[in-house]
Amino acid sequence: MQKKSVLIALFSLILLYPQCSVKKSLRFEPETEGMSSVRLQRLDGIIEAAIEKHDFPGAVILVGRRGRIVFHKAYGESQRVPEHYPMEREMIFDLASLTKPVATATSIMLLLEQGKLRLRDKVKEYVPEFETYLDENDESGDDACILHLLTHTSGLPPYTDEDKIEEKFGNSCKTEDLVNHLARLKKTNPPGNEFHYSCLGFITLAHIIKEITGQSVSEFAEENIFQPLGMKDTFFNPSEEYIERCVPTEVIGGIPLRGVVHDPLARLQGGVSGNAGLFSTADDLAVFARMLLNEGRYKSTRVLSPLAVERMTELCREVSFSGRGLGWDLDSTYSSNGGDLFGPDSFGHTGYTGTSLWIDPETETFVIFLTNRVHPEDKGAVIVLRSKVANIVAASIINK
Repeated sequence: MQKKSVLIALFSLILLYPQCSVKKSLRFEPETEGMSSVRLQRLDGIIEAAIEKHDFPGAVILVGRRGRIVFHKAYGESQRVPEHYPMEREMIFDLASLTKPVATATSIMLLLEQGKLRLRDKVKEYVPEFETYLDENDESGDDACILHLLTHTSGLPPYTDEDKIEEKFGNSCKTEDLVNHLARLKKTNPPGNEFHYSCLGFITLAHIIKEITGQSVSEFAEENIFQPLGMKDTFFNPSEEYIERCVPTEVIGGIPLRGVVHDPLARLQGGVSGNAGLFSTADDLAVFARMLLNEGRYKSTRVLSPLAVERMTELCREVSFSGRGLGWDLDSTYSSNGGDLFGPDSFGHTGYTGTSLWIDPETETFVIFLTNRVHPEDKGAVIVLRSKVANIVAASIINK
């Protein structure tokens, strides 16, 4: 009799299982969150057309609204050279410059909240070698502050010759040595006067994090951001167990970079840098986006205060001409990934490898668009397509 009861119970569970599955899938239906699934399906056509044109081998798109994922799909291939492999939703991407806001700027804001630095602190307090702008009469200008590094208005040039850096420091360069070298570079303008998107400013910020905490940006972000949020697939320098899931980027020396950062200056620093080096998945980035939309909190975990999130994601009033927040892009020449329909409070960032994230607090929507456009020969194109993806997603919101 007891055995018969157990069998009946098991049979009941089997019958209920499909219903449970349906209930779970309904949680992700776009219509339940005021979006049109028919309109979202337009993404398929433009992504497949771009793959056909060889703009990139493959992509993963994830769309979230009101704290729920309403669209998550993989397209094309993760690798074409030397063998073909399909793209999968759970694959890990080299985020490139998404490292700047997600790891570096967020870490800086945490230190600000802890009273360990101020936005108006002079860079030379942490990097004494940091030289000021010299005018035509060789007269020094004002000192750059941390705020200027975060908004790309410090006067540092966009990049520097990685070959010369390798020649000077070897193929294993300490961040401290690199930053001291960058500090002496001729500045393009007085701080706070012009916007020049600069990887060098964020490399400098990573050094400042280490000066204050004794930890690399990788260690600090892991301990204070990724681990608390449960972002288990987000890290610098993926370990061997994750390599198979990493999407390859450019083929260099006949071998695709897989789990090795694409950015040359980050590679010279051993894969950990303030401007690039972070790897992650669409799922983990969705957690991060939800944290920001929820004023710094995800589920029961608070990472940032509401005011810190607000300051990061609004135009920085001291340099509003830049179109930047504190690490985030709102309305600069680089913000085309936001499209034409999301409002003035929306923000995001892109990555050279073909990655992007855009978040709109007004509609509680975020768009994660990850591609491997640099595979295999760094000839892919996604700038125009990013705007189209954002427009399709925004136009899919039929109930604000």
